[in-house]
Amino acid sequence: MKTDPRQNRWFRLGQLGVLGVMALLGLFDLGYGITEVGSGPVAAAIVLWRVALAVATAAVWLPIRPSGSRVLAYQAIALSVVSFVTTVVLAVGSSSGVSGVWGLAETLGLLGVIFVVARRGATRPALAAVAATGLAVSVLPARSGGTEEFIIFGMFLALCAGAAAVSGMHLRMLENGRERAMATVRAEQRAEFARDLHDFIAHHVTGIVVQAQGARFIVEQDPQRAIAALEQIERAGAETMTSMRRMVGVLRDRNAPADAPLAPLAGVTELGPLLDNFAASGPPLPRLHVDGNLAGLPVEVSTSGYRVVMEALTNVRRHASGANVVDVWIRRTPDWLLVRVADDGAPQQTRGPGGPRGGAGGYGLVGLGERVRAVGGRITAGPGIGGAGWVVDAALPLDREVAR
Repeated sequence: MKTDPRQNRWFRLGQLGVLGVMALLGLFDLGYGITEVGSGPVAAAIVLWRVALAVATAAVWLPIRPSGSRVLAYQAIALSVVSFVTTVVLAVGSSSGVSGVWGLAETLGLLGVIFVVARRGATRPALAAVAATGLAVSVLPARSGGTEEFIIFGMFLALCAGAAAVSGMHLRMLENGRERAMATVRAEQRAEFARDLHDFIAHHVTGIVVQAQGARFIVEQDPQRAIAALEQIERAGAETMTSMRRMVGVLRDRNAPADAPLAPLAGVTELGPLLDNFAASGPPLPRLHVDGNLAGLPVEVSTSGYRVVMEALTNVRRHASGANVVDVWIRRTPDWLLVRVADDGAPQQTRGPGGPRGGAGGYGLVGLGERVRAVGGRITAGPGIGGAGWVVDAALPLDREVAR
């Protein structure tokens, strides 16, 4: 699934913040470690090894991983084993006079590894990785000795490891829920395409059959009329094949319902009754502006334009507080069908493309965007000039080639 650039940006800023904290803790580890451990090659090696482990933790949790990453889980397991072995070696050394702080930067890094693995790792290896890394974090204070004080620190770190794992799993569940909701929306849009395609094919094939039957009877009496009928059959067949090629790609998903219920086909030429029904339910007042001849539009373009207006009006009714008028513009150019729906409601900073961000209506234009992109078009939604009202714009190509 594509990530939101804004969410990705905030995520990266959070990572930079954690790296900054780790850098400060690393400087503290260096200074305190040199003071406590002492001088000499062994002491220097111990301090540098702790720094290397802290850097290794950042190398594991810093990259943005895909969901279900096995590599992430295996890297975390390997890192936790190295950290645990280091703790055992230094714990033995501490009883012989080698002591010092256990490595605060490494501690924070391992907690970050637990969080990322719980959120992104493949399920089965992630369980083992979280358990192994949690153990490695919990025993870190043993590097400084086995006193009661450090045992308490270990218990505290175990709780922190549990909190990091729970936080990661919570975000994982939220993301999985959103992906399932998006999959449902896409399946519903594919079902709409299936219904539209059925109605469109039935309409045109019926016309082809009727014209072919008529041409058979008049071919001997009036060849010119038969030729005209054959030309109409050719045009209808070509239009049908073109629309089928442009729509069938959306129906290739094996999860799309094969027995979707049939519904009447509605296009931009049927916007009048839609706006009349909208006006009958109360303000705001809808106004329709048409520029160009809407006859003969490709069926998938016409139905997609109708869906854009219908969803935009639904969002106006739900979210445009104080709106008095909503204008619907339909403009046909030689290459595009342009659709715009704009209301004059009060400025709302929290409204997103499908309504309030995170609200129940947030998937309306998400699914509509799938439909618009399927025919090669583009759709945007946002505040009007000066932040007043809300504007939905869609551009639907009459020919796929102009969208490339």
